[in-house]
Amino acid sequence: MPTTTSRSLGFSLDPRSDDSLRRQVFDQVVARIATGTLPAGFRLPPTRALARELDIHRNTVVRAYEDLEGAGFVVSTVGRGTFVAEVVGGTNGSVTQIRRSLPWDSLLSRATNVEPLGRVDRMARIPRGPNEAIQCSRLQPSPDLLPDALFKRCLDHVFRVQGAKALEYAPRDGVPRLRALIADDLSRHGVPASAEDVLVTSGSQQALDLVARTLLDPGDTFLVDESTYSGAINLIATAGARLVGIAADDEGPDLEALDRAARAGAKGLYLMPNTNNPTATTISRARREALVEWSHDRGVPIIEDDYASDLHLDGVPPPPALRALSGEVIFVGSFSKKLIPALRIGFVVCPKELRPRIDSLKHSMDLCTSGLLQSALAEFIERGYLAAHLTRVIPEYRERRDALTGSLSKHMPDGVTWRVPQHGLHLWLQLPPSVDADRFHDEAQRRGVVVNPGAFHSPNNTRRDGVRLTFCSEPSDRLVLAGRRLGQAAHAALGTAAGGLTTQDIT
Repeated sequence: MPTTTSRSLGFSLDPRSDDSLRRQVFDQVVARIATGTLPAGFRLPPTRALARELDIHRNTVVRAYEDLEGAGFVVSTVGRGTFVAEVVGGTNGSVTQIRRSLPWDSLLSRATNVEPLGRVDRMARIPRGPNEAIQCSRLQPSPDLLPDALFKRCLDHVFRVQGAKALEYAPRDGVPRLRALIADDLSRHGVPASAEDVLVTSGSQQALDLVARTLLDPGDTFLVDESTYSGAINLIATAGARLVGIAADDEGPDLEALDRAARAGAKGLYLMPNTNNPTATTISRARREALVEWSHDRGVPIIEDDYASDLHLDGVPPPPALRALSGEVIFVGSFSKKLIPALRIGFVVCPKELRPRIDSLKHSMDLCTSGLLQSALAEFIERGYLAAHLTRVIPEYRERRDALTGSLSKHMPDGVTWRVPQHGLHLWLQLPPSVDADRFHDEAQRRGVVVNPGAFHSPNNTRRDGVRLTFCSEPSDRLVLAGRRLGQAAHAALGTAAGGLTTQDIT
């Protein structure tokens, strides 16, 4: 009789073994429990099914399960089945061999242990309070502003026209129709581009990851704003680079600070010129021109992230893109903030020398970005739905911004300042030196408002002088209440009395 194997659990029984088949079933279940392969609560196959897979008598499996339950490894409930026990009992001398678990701590790469990732994990574990907590930390549109019905129409159209072909792999650089539409949109923004210049990615996060993989070796220096996008910090840090934060003035990154940081060599400078995340500042035209000159003089490439494209709340477009000033700039964009986060469609436009390298890296990572979603997005844009969507949501975002800033004006103590942003979906609350951002974060959370402290966006975990407030995920009335609660949190952090707040305001 040959060795028999269970397809579902991978058991292998050898009838020539000195151990009985019943004992072999018992031992193999115990071994898998000991290594965590069968976790607590896992439902074992029914005795009849396992016996059929192993080509043995059902009674053999029944008795093995009885032995397992008697030893405390499993619990059985009539009508429900047999489950791995929460607390495993003794082996009762029945286990012939239990594999030792692998030394995972010593096998992990250094990238999994970089400080920024640990910071993100700590933030993720912070209790977010009850469901009714006001979200001023989430940088994504509220569900009522997502065009689900219109996007479903486009998906349905793609299936009607393409049928099963919509479910095939897409071209590695993106669906040609979408690439052409993105190029047209870039040209509308003054960024010269053709479809051949556009590489579609799985969100701008993948675009940034591809750029980091293309440019960086462990130990390289990479320059960023002193407060910047936490996702970029994580990607660059996991690539093994040394992050250097660059101070800024009202016009943008300080050029002298850039020169000092780049003297020993730097592989790149990451910027969000139209609306920095988290400070919501915009780089002036003059500083943009100076940055492009600096890039060419020092041989340091600029990565321009235009994640909030088209979200100009007061109808005033920002200065020309860096990419419009130089074809050497690497330009990254996304549809997550202005349309649908779950699309996970972004793109990168880069110098032609880099294009084949980035293209090859992307193909090795994911083969392609979803062709189905790309085709649906192309249909959405071509029908004019995106333009209509922006016409609808921008006034709403403007109203929400004004509701939050108006409430802050009424309730914030002296010394706390902010600027009303013209672009994007968040603002920066600048705290006085006597208030630590983490303390303010905790006080706000106690009052039911969730914010992002500045350290979350600091490349070296040093910034403690402000917090980011988003206004895209909540309606205006709740943002008015958020301003009141944040005012109270600031007074508490300062140790001053807050007037005009009642118990009803903070419950």
